[in-house]
Amino acid sequence: MNIKEVRKEMQLGSETLVLETGKLAQQANCAVLATLGGTIVLATAVSVPATEEPNWFPLRVDYEEKLYAGGLIKSSRFIKREGRTSDEAIISGRLIDHALRPLFPKDYMDDTQIIVTVLQVDSKNDPELLGLIAANTALAASNIPFNGPAGSVHVGLDQENKTVFNPFLQDKKTLKANLTVSFLKGKKVLAMEGDFHQIPETKLFELMTEAEPYATQVIDFINDFAKEVGNEKYVHKSFKVDSDILTEVKAFAFDKIKTILEKESSKMDFNGNWNELQTDTFKNFEGKYSKSIMSKCLEELQKDAIRKLIIEDKKRPDGRSLDEIRPLSAQVGLLNRTHGSAVFNRGITQVLTVVTLGAPSLEQTIQNMYGESTKQYFHHYNTPPFTYGQTGPLRGPGRRDIGHGTLAEKALEPVLPDKKDFPYTIRVVSEVLSSNGSTSMASTCGSTLSLMDAGVPIKAPVAGIGVGLIVDEDKEWGDEGKYMLLTDMQGVEDANGFMDFKLTGTRTGATALQMDIKTGGLPLEIFKDVLERSRIARNIVLDVMDKVLLAPRADLSALAPRIKTIQIDKEQIGLLIGPGGKTIRAIIEKSGATVDVDDDGLVSVSAVNKDSLEMALADILGLTKTFEVGEIIEDAEVDSVVDFGAFVKISRTKTGLLHVSEISNEFLKDPREKLKEGDKIRVKIIKVDGEKVSLSKKQLEGKTEQSK
Repeated sequence: MNIKEVRKEMQLGSETLVLETGKLAQQANCAVLATLGGTIVLATAVSVPATEEPNWFPLRVDYEEKLYAGGLIKSSRFIKREGRTSDEAIISGRLIDHALRPLFPKDYMDDTQIIVTVLQVDSKNDPELLGLIAANTALAASNIPFNGPAGSVHVGLDQENKTVFNPFLQDKKTLKANLTVSFLKGKKVLAMEGDFHQIPETKLFELMTEAEPYATQVIDFINDFAKEVGNEKYVHKSFKVDSDILTEVKAFAFDKIKTILEKESSKMDFNGNWNELQTDTFKNFEGKYSKSIMSKCLEELQKDAIRKLIIEDKKRPDGRSLDEIRPLSAQVGLLNRTHGSAVFNRGITQVLTVVTLGAPSLEQTIQNMYGESTKQYFHHYNTPPFTYGQTGPLRGPGRRDIGHGTLAEKALEPVLPDKKDFPYTIRVVSEVLSSNGSTSMASTCGSTLSLMDAGVPIKAPVAGIGVGLIVDEDKEWGDEGKYMLLTDMQGVEDANGFMDFKLTGTRTGATALQMDIKTGGLPLEIFKDVLERSRIARNIVLDVMDKVLLAPRADLSALAPRIKTIQIDKEQIGLLIGPGGKTIRAIIEKSGATVDVDDDGLVSVSAVNKDSLEMALADILGLTKTFEVGEIIEDAEVDSVVDFGAFVKISRTKTGLLHVSEISNEFLKDPREKLKEGDKIRVKIIKVDGEKVSLSKKQLEGKTEQSK
């Protein structure tokens, strides 16, 4: 394999993109060092020829974030090595996977791994986009069979509705739309992922269209680089099912497969019928072909039968029309001890989503290459084995669970209330109870209902729907009957389909998108229909959700903590915290409430009961209240009486001096003639000198004859 040194560069937005190979990781099939501004990633591609026939394509794509890339050391006291891959890195790895997986030959089954390692970040240029470009380049320039490259571009929409290409990281946070899209030559869309602030589908299609020329420039650049490297693709062992064997199995099983698909049975009945067919097929060809080969034949025949059923007969396995959604239902308040809950059903897909509200101090702290940050809202998604009618170990969330949870999280984020208006930490958990396709979209719908059940004042309900695609691979794009769109795919359609397009949104517009395909690119133009099909179906789902719960409940759950916020001056933060945190700890211990202080002076007080909340609030207000000359305190309390006057409590934590000369219009030798400890009096503030406050009682009294 050729490992000569090659270096090329091009302008990408306002930065220079540099690709290099031949210097690093020379035992990989290809290693590409990609630089954009001050951000650098290393993408390696390695393949190991299969020694025995695998049941699936063993491709793994990993995205590795290193803290040294940002000049940081792990904050943990005892463990300084990076731990398990972060959720954010897993999402980046899945994004790259979606853009690469369809580009390998269909009969290619060699063990293949792509690792993208972030070596350096400049906090300005996106290493994820750079990783997409580098991974495509590593495969295109290697000797690994690959039908790419794809060109990836990030396109955004600013607050003035202007399109922005490959924005800097800090700018992405202010955009109304963020879309990462990968193309093949000829305006073929390969993969997409994005989050949006309720933008119309027509605008989303415009963004896709505007991104394509930029992606084409990247493709040309990668192709020039690969050509200069000069590696020839090796001849791989084909694992395509032998046509004679397929024909023989087809003669035995194809009509039976069609019968199973046309029965309009439940998933359980379908699985039972399919298992019976497998057993009969294995028995019929026992000793002649392996079970692995026969299983592959049956999978190919199932795909062919579904294609014919949908494209030629315009029927679906469960009898629905092509744009029909499975039966929908939902229930809120299933769990009466949680803060909010909802069950959402679409066919036999069923998801229970639960909302928990907590104090601001319970926010999730994240350490990554850019330092530490916090998340006020996070969504978790779980699919235990029983959801598929299977058994298996419980080993925590996998890559798919993390991906689906993040999609649902992005879907709801644009409609959540502002932190200043609703300072709660919000945890949403979707427990998949039964899976037959579209669980991530069911999680989104259930999340909306559970948030409203909890009384979270979301701006608008969000729903999601999946749109699939069946393709006749024997026809060309543009031919009649080349493809059919399917609204709301069930499991068997998803497994044999060519696209999984998941779009969430409100009645106003889209909020999140994720799309991956199983074919070598889809014409850009078909996405006009895909987006419209999704919009229509989403509104049908929202109609059903509205009948269950039209708006957020007026009050939070009685079991949820109560939170109130106070804005204090930044200069008062130190006063509230006190030396070594002494003051704030005293307030917390006395009241039993939780007190959190932001850097901008926003104080959040949370407690499980009203008395604790009010006690802490009163102490904080008393401590941080700014007193002004002329202000009158109606219920001041005499704290102590001394020879020269009295010290008077004007708040729970503030005491002022009432000098003997300001007690009465009458001459007093001893303040005790008029005052004693515990007296409630009315005083006026006559002077404020830093922390010292001077008071007067006599200025609020009429003058006596003696004082005239």
